[in-house]
Amino acid sequence: MNVLRDTGIVFVRQMRPTLRNPVAVIVFGMLQPVLYLALFGPLLSGMPGPSGAASWEWFVPGIVVMLGLFGTAFAGFGLLPELRSGAHERLLATSVSRVALLLGRVSRDVVVLLVQAVLVIAVVTALGLRVSPLGVAAGLLLLAVLGIGLGILSYVMAMLLRQEYLFAGLLQTVIMPLILLSGVLLPMDMAPGWLSTISRANPISHVVDAERALFAGDLTEPAVLVGTGVAVAIALIAVVLGTRSMRRVSA
Repeated sequence: MNVLRDTGIVFVRQMRPTLRNPVAVIVFGMLQPVLYLALFGPLLSGMPGPSGAASWEWFVPGIVVMLGLFGTAFAGFGLLPELRSGAHERLLATSVSRVALLLGRVSRDVVVLLVQAVLVIAVVTALGLRVSPLGVAAGLLLLAVLGIGLGILSYVMAMLLRQEYLFAGLLQTVIMPLILLSGVLLPMDMAPGWLSTISRANPISHVVDAERALFAGDLTEPAVLVGTGVAVAIALIAVVLGTRSMRRVSA
């Protein structure tokens, strides 16, 4: 129960700056995925997606996952100033649970991510996207699990590197290959064999497949089970690594 109480306290502390300027936080964080949507979307107009799916039904779930990557993988930037100023070390000197320090922070990131995803889906629905409401709800839950994992991993990297230029360089090196090899923008089924094999080793590609199946209302598709398992595994590994990093910092 203490972990839940502490997580709530940390969550409220993290949400206060967001609530003071919600538009800037939400809008700036979703600019890049929306840019892809605006520039790639018209190119797909009238084209069938893979497996006969309409282009928007195929493209938008991938953009939602991209939103999750951009929205949570960069979360560690918010921790770097606190590490440098000593504010984070002062928090570690309190009796607040180390797991709660992570979960409270990443809960704020996931709330912002879900608001951004709902806004994107609402806009594209007005433009003609047709999806299963139950599937979208399940897809948002899957996105939240993925966001928890990626957000905590981002905080772990921030605690290890502690410098903005190192952290930014690592993100640029990791994020773009993850996106390009996940099939978010182009179907990897059309790729050469070697590239398709590398893509299947990318855990994000399985989450993208699951989101596409969920948005289409195919909740019993095997891809949903695989993608959910991958997202849960990422989250669990991240919690273990994050807790160890917190204890190491406070030692």
